[in-house]
Amino acid sequence: MKVRRELRRNYGPAIRLAAISLILCGLVFPLVITGFAQLIFPSQANGSLVQFHGKTIGSSLVAQNFSLPIFFHPRNDSASGVDPDITVQDAYSQIPRISSAAGISVSMLQQIVNQNEEGAFWTFGTPYVNVLRLNLALIQTSNLAYSSFQ
Repeated sequence: MKVRRELRRNYGPAIRLAAISLILCGLVFPLVITGFAQLIFPSQANGSLVQFHGKTIGSSLVAQNFSLPIFFHPRNDSASGVDPDITVQDAYSQIPRISSAAGISVSMLQQIVNQNEEGAFWTFGTPYVNVLRLNLALIQTSNLAYSSFQ
């Protein structure tokens, strides 16, 4: 009996502190931060989902798997394969394939790439384009190759 009381007195505060920390750090804090994120940045908190004709088709933060020759492809040398962006030069290198497969002029494809170019900070970094946005722009060109996707 005396040993039990001694153990409770010595270990009781540590166990209570661990339980309180678990509840605060494991439940309360994440729920509060998620709530603030939903209020302040709802699109980002929900994964930056991209809608097309009212249907969710992907995320602008994660690469989509485009394999048809009429679409821009994400880079395949990325170790994780989830980078949604490619360099402008990589997009330009895909233009001949898309032009011949979809029947879109090279100049129109270059214009689509240029319109969707996102810059780097000031003079640092390399300009890039989001593959999902490029492919959505292709679908919206009203070209016959993309009629089944509209």
